[in-house]
Amino acid sequence: MTFDINEVLAQMSGAIKNEVSDNWSLIKKTTNNFLQSRKARLELLTSLRLDNQLSEEFFQARLEDEKKILTSELHAVAVITKVTAQNAANAAISILSNAVKTALGIL
Repeated sequence: MTFDINEVLAQMSGAIKNEVSDNWSLIKKTTNNFLQSRKARLELLTSLRLDNQLSEEFFQARLEDEKKILTSELHAVAVITKVTAQNAANAAISILSNAVKTALGIL
């Protein structure tokens, strides 16, 4: 299966939007800025994982790093609670992780 980073980023944005619901208009710019600024890194990580140059454990550890960064950025907007920021980050990173697993034929 092919992996389309732009499609995955759009799905990640949608997952964040679903988690923050009423606050979406307040964090939309932060979300989009994060995804665009991290796009190259996420694409590199996924490419390396899809080529089996990274172990699943190492890949998941890097995704945890990305999740923490996203949580911090969303929480910094200060309009959503920490739990909401964590849930939004979890949902977004789960989309990415599952897309890679699907591309690898694991899911």
